[in-house]
Amino acid sequence: MANTITILRFPLLVVVVLMLYSSSPLTRLITVPLSGLLIGMDMLDGLVARARKEVSLMGSVLDIMADRTVELVLWICFAHLGQIPVAIPIIYVMRGTVVDSLRSMHVGAGKAPFKAMRTGPGKFLVASPPMRTGYALSKLISFAGLALTYALAAYAARGTVTWQTVRLSSLVFSVTSWISVALCLVRGLPVIIEALPFLQEPVEPA
Repeated sequence: MANTITILRFPLLVVVVLMLYSSSPLTRLITVPLSGLLIGMDMLDGLVARARKEVSLMGSVLDIMADRTVELVLWICFAHLGQIPVAIPIIYVMRGTVVDSLRSMHVGAGKAPFKAMRTGPGKFLVASPPMRTGYALSKLISFAGLALTYALAAYAARGTVTWQTVRLSSLVFSVTSWISVALCLVRGLPVIIEALPFLQEPVEPA
């Protein structure tokens, strides 16, 4: 059940992207709750997995796969639509590439990515419920807010919303987006630091 929820995020993401590029203000506005649902499903699949005792290595990998796909696609789309600077998706791509490459070592050893942290600070920043929930909420607010700003711009072009409202919305959710970036980097740093000893271990010759 939990893995089904995770997999359903992929087609929903495609729907959201297609609707974002619509010229209809109402269609764009509908992407606001749908964007929130995309992130909310990330929290839901974890709750379901723990409640139904479906926690598994495959589920952990699927969860990270879906998270990374959703966040990268949406950040890139919002940058393309002019809602955020291109620096944000670039940071996410670089961080995701480095961190997920290092996490693959733990997956290869049969360890779930979020359970591979060894130090107290690492476990708190990467795997603790407060940090995971806070990071998810920062993305939920940012994606839904950026979708709202883009919809408001379409209404402003028709004269039904003031451009001052659009600018205010853009400012607020630009700040939340950068907060999300900061949390993303902070949560990725322990993965890099704890992986360094493994990278220095000698490799057995083939």
